[in-house]
Amino acid sequence: MNKKGIGSNPKSEIASIDRRKINDALDKKLEKSLPSTSKGSSSYYINKDKSSNTRLSVPSPNSTGSSKLVPDIREKDTRSNSLSKNKSSEEDDDESATDTEESDVSGFDGEDTSWISWFCNLRGNEFFCEVDEDYIQDDFNLCGLSSQVPYYDYALDLILDVESSHVLALPGDMFTEEQNELVESAAEMLYGMIHVRYILTSKGMSAMLDKYKNYDFGRCPRAYCCGQPCLPVGQSDTPRSSTVKIYCPKCEDIYYPRSKYQGNIDGAYFGTTFPHLFLMTHGHLKPQKTSQSYVPRIFGFKVHKP
Repeated sequence: MNKKGIGSNPKSEIASIDRRKINDALDKKLEKSLPSTSKGSSSYYINKDKSSNTRLSVPSPNSTGSSKLVPDIREKDTRSNSLSKNKSSEEDDDESATDTEESDVSGFDGEDTSWISWFCNLRGNEFFCEVDEDYIQDDFNLCGLSSQVPYYDYALDLILDVESSHVLALPGDMFTEEQNELVESAAEMLYGMIHVRYILTSKGMSAMLDKYKNYDFGRCPRAYCCGQPCLPVGQSDTPRSSTVKIYCPKCEDIYYPRSKYQGNIDGAYFGTTFPHLFLMTHGHLKPQKTSQSYVPRIFGFKVHKP
């Protein structure tokens, strides 16, 4: 009895050998019934066995058939999960893209966003500051603009987010798409004409001062100005005569804005007076005029001027 060793049980060894034989036989039957070339059929049968509540005996890792079968199922599960996650993420991206497009198109449809803030946040309108509605509602500040801006009443109601109480020529008439576009362009023009007056007031200059300190108007492109912040200026006070430029207080010259979107803004919306009155009001911001200038040279010698 002691020759068999301590803890050894012949019945357990026989039972383990029998289980291995049974498992090997089951593996061979599964390999015959589940062809290895068609992965889809194997997953179909396994799902069918699961639905029929028939218990499959999973072989030990030592058996070759089970080690090939189980990873395929796991790989397919992970692939299907990743595909479903990718589809859901793509749908979320599409929804977010449509939301951003809708917000770009109708940015002032929200209850909390006014037309003025929507207009100033448009791409290319970074030079504009937000005009106080109290300033716009004062008729004295709008003197003479009704004769310069078409659809004046409708444009003013659009700027103030007020439902228009004005009636068209015939009752029941509605604006066409072309007329709506004209009203929108008239609102942009009216806001620009109000803006050029507002930035000459104390509140307007304080709003433009914040933009000046944040370099919202850009820097001077001249090398010897060393990145001096600029101010917007118009070459004429007449609308639609020239586009906006940037004025450098260091070299006292004007340049085109770097952004092509900002370069399309009418210069009359800022006027010829603003940058100079701004620097007179805030004298500590005016830098000393630079005396450096570029000298052309050839092989180190100055080029003779005829």
